[in-house]
Amino acid sequence: MPARAIGTATISFGLVSIPIKLYTTSESGTDVSFNMLHGACGSRLKQQYICTKDGEVVERDQMVKGYEFTKGQYVVLSADELKALDAVATNAIDLTEFVPAATVDPLLFEKSYYLGPDKGGERAYRLINEAMIESGLYGIATYSARGKQYVVVVRPFQNGLIMHQLRYADEVKEWAEVPMPDLPEVKASELALARQIISQITVATFDNKKYKDDVKARMLELIQGKIDGQEITAAPEAPQGKIIDLMEALKASLGMAAPAAQPAKAAEAAPVEAVDAKKKSRKKSA
Repeated sequence: MPARAIGTATISFGLVSIPIKLYTTSESGTDVSFNMLHGACGSRLKQQYICTKDGEVVERDQMVKGYEFTKGQYVVLSADELKALDAVATNAIDLTEFVPAATVDPLLFEKSYYLGPDKGGERAYRLINEAMIESGLYGIATYSARGKQYVVVVRPFQNGLIMHQLRYADEVKEWAEVPMPDLPEVKASELALARQIISQITVATFDNKKYKDDVKARMLELIQGKIDGQEITAAPEAPQGKIIDLMEALKASLGMAAPAAQPAKAAEAAPVEAVDAKKKSRKKSA
């Protein structure tokens, strides 16, 4: 069944305009969700907003939005004031610059949309797809929708285009904020073993279909079991891994790693024996 478009827009670069349709990239309704019930009778619960000062239930038509500028103090914004600030939906994806693909960090990706050609834009659509593939460049644009303005990247995807909504710079934490102690030097023999382990489980391409959500599967099995009136038992806890010597862990991992079905062509890792032999020869010569 063909996907249903969630909206339309126009990609523009220079004097070229390309009418497109937007499609979601994720399947809806696949998450397992729960409703809150009253434990005594099993009836659905409803949410209410309670005033923290007088304890009264506040209806929606009595609510206003406020921004806390200091602890316990708010500036109130009316619905008209907020509406006036909303970005006007232009349905225009205006490509303002093209950048090398490698310079767009996936860390910035927040949401993705497939972009399909709309009537009359098929030739220009294919043109920009092939031009970006040949140049290795991605298009950067601004896009307004649902009262907000976004910065997006448009890139070739298979035989079409995909658009990623990006986080703004002030929405991303800096790596420098992560506490990082002085890391110890890695031994050559440890590095050689690690490379061998990586080589054993390296495949040519990533296949997302190989991976399943086991927790979701167990949850659905549990739910179906309760629907069918089965007795539910808790799954045994997984054994806790022990902290062992790094070298011993690497050697043990070599035996555990299964050979890859389609190993990618990579530089062969030097055997550990060869590395150790080199070290011994250096000691003798010294």
